[in-house]
Order: sequence, then C-alpha cells, then structure tokens
Amino acid sequence: MKIIEPSVELVEDFDAAAIMKKIERAGRVCYKSEGNIKDDSAEKFIRGIIKRGHESVIEHATVSFKIVCDRGVTHELVRHRIASYSQESTRYCDYSAGKFGGDLTFIKPCFWQDDDENFLLWKETMAQLEKNYLTLRANGAKPEEARSILPNSLKTEIFVTMNLREWRHFLKLRTAKAAHPQMREVALKIYQILVEKLPAVFDDLKP
Repeated sequence: MKIIEPSVELVEDFDAAAIMKKIERAGRVCYKSEGNIKDDSAEKFIRGIIKRGHESVIEHATVSFKIVCDRGVTHELVRHRIASYSQESTRYCDYSAGKFGGDLTFIKPCFWQDDDENFLLWKETMAQLEKNYLTLRANGAKPEEARSILPNSLKTEIFVTMNLREWRHFLKLRTAKAAHPQMREVALKIYQILVEKLPAVFDDLKP
C-alpha cells in the first residue's frame, strides 16, 4: 500500500503574454477599438473587462492540468461541465499486477495528522481494502468487478482542460472555505499556478 499527497501539474507551459494579447484582440472586436492595441495595453484591458463582468472574452484561452487526487475529489471536479476530462479507469487498470506492482495507492486525507486516531483507522481500512482487492483478483475477479470495493480515497489521475472563464468559476467555488477540504487543497494548488502565470486574469480572486 502506498499513501501519497495530491499534486497538480501544468500539462504544457504557455506564453502568458501571447494569451493576454489574444484575449485583448478578441475583446476589442466588441468595441472596434483594435487601434488602441499597444505592446503594454493587454493587462489593463483584461482587468477592465473582468471588472465589468465581460468574462466571455477570456473563454478564448484554455489551460490544461494533470491532477493526482482521490476519486472523491474527481466526483466533485467533473460537475464543472464546461470542461474536458480524461480520467484513469478503474475498469481497465489492474492494480494487482504489472506497472502497478500489486500495490494500491491512496491519497492521504489532509484533515488528519499521522498520529490521529481517525487517520490510523483510515489507514487500517485502506490496508484491508487493498488486501481484499488483491484477493478478489487472485480468485479470478476481473478489474472491473474487483473495483466495486475500491474507496473514494483511491488515487486517480485526471487530465483537465478548461477555458479561463471556467477556471475562474471553478476557483471561486472550490477555494472557498465551504469547499470540501480535499477539493480545496487541490484548487489552491491550481490557483497558485494560474495567479502566478496570469495575474491579470486571476489575482482579483482572493481564496
């Protein structure tokens, strides 16, 4: 059994300046103000349209992340419908052999310390589920059958693409204090990357 922390990876780096110029060019079509485009005009323009709520303009740019988290988090994540998802399949991935090495990997809950009684109970439960999964596979159960006992804590990988407007919507909801702690943990990692790369689009959000 392996226990790991969740992680977030920007799938491909991007030219932030080029994205900003693209958004400005698209937005200025609305006002026929293309003649006002200058080398340093994109940031002010984008901040202005976001402040006015004209966020459809930022839909012209998308960003993709590969997220490693537990399956409970992905159940919430995929509720954001203006997005594309490709997720590790428990139906086709055999966690009893091959590249998985006969180990199941679980995501450590962020709300319990290692010496917490609840964490120790969780860890014991995951170990038993791993043992039972491997027994089911040894008894001839297919991966798609054995997966029926796998928990929300199972590690999964998901490739996510959203346009910038939807990332803003996602971050507003999922970095809020009312969000599930594990969902918020992942969302904050995404926010830290996006606000660093595209501050004009994301730094008005205050998690």
